[in-house]
Amino acid sequence: MDIWHGIDKVPADLGDTVVTIGVFDGIHLGHRRLIGRAVERARELGVPAVLMTFDPHPIAVFAPDRAPATLATWPRRAELAAELGVDAMLVLRFDRELAAVESEDFVRTILADKLHARAVLVGENFTYGHKAAGTTETLPVQAAAHGIDVEIVELLAEGGDRVSSTRVRGYLADGDVAAAAECLGRPHRVTGEVIHGQGRGGAQLGFPTANIDVAPGLAVPSDGVYAAWFTADEGPERTGVDPDGDVELGVAYPAAVSVGTNVTFGDTARTVEAFILDRSADLYGLTGSIDFVGRIRGMEKFDGIDPLIERMNLDVAETRRILGVE
Repeated sequence: MDIWHGIDKVPADLGDTVVTIGVFDGIHLGHRRLIGRAVERARELGVPAVLMTFDPHPIAVFAPDRAPATLATWPRRAELAAELGVDAMLVLRFDRELAAVESEDFVRTILADKLHARAVLVGENFTYGHKAAGTTETLPVQAAAHGIDVEIVELLAEGGDRVSSTRVRGYLADGDVAAAAECLGRPHRVTGEVIHGQGRGGAQLGFPTANIDVAPGLAVPSDGVYAAWFTADEGPERTGVDPDGDVELGVAYPAAVSVGTNVTFGDTARTVEAFILDRSADLYGLTGSIDFVGRIRGMEKFDGIDPLIERMNLDVAETRRILGVE
């Protein structure tokens, strides 16, 4: 899949396209419905399907203190979009200049002149242009002036509530990663470089962990212990596996994951640490991804190391049960 960072990076010889537009944070089931329909329409017309997204989130520009945690970085969004059949992804930097573009100009300069859209598909809550003056009522009219067809895709609802990124963030804030996964259509993923931590996991407790330096702004579930899948990939400092270990790149392994501060030891830094079951390897410098499946318990303070180890053994057993591994 092609990725264009900025409208000036769109190929000059780009032919007709079908375009879908949105922040697409997380690419949850509602997004998947919209993207899937855009890909279907593109295949019907025999043209590429283009996904247009924005970075950063528009709220981060106008109200930084209220900017929501990100459910998926744009590289992750690109990966998920490609899996759905999207041919190209246009990442527009959202700033005050872009926000000031009038709705008619947005349609003319970006959708018509640059992307040569034959059809545009958006969700029923879509807005665009200066002060969000463009809506799903104005878009069909403005697009028709350039020969562009518009399809408004109904928002997805489950359990009586609309599937949304806000809903997913709420579940994560409550530690309900299973409910978040139901809205996303897959487990929520947290990614970052494997870095050195306190070093007590293996030395003192017998549970060596991979400490993840979580990408800035990425949504992390509330403090607690979780059953998850851990995957190591090439990282900023290393590209190869530990030759003396038994962890392979790109393979998901069952893991018990701790999120939060280790109150038993009086730690104050919030960490995300994964104990990979039945495996051992030096993972420092690689990229670690954690797919959260189920919550085991909240963060607790134990009266010494022995009760903590006893509880951690129970956590591992519960991880095996949740993930269905021996």
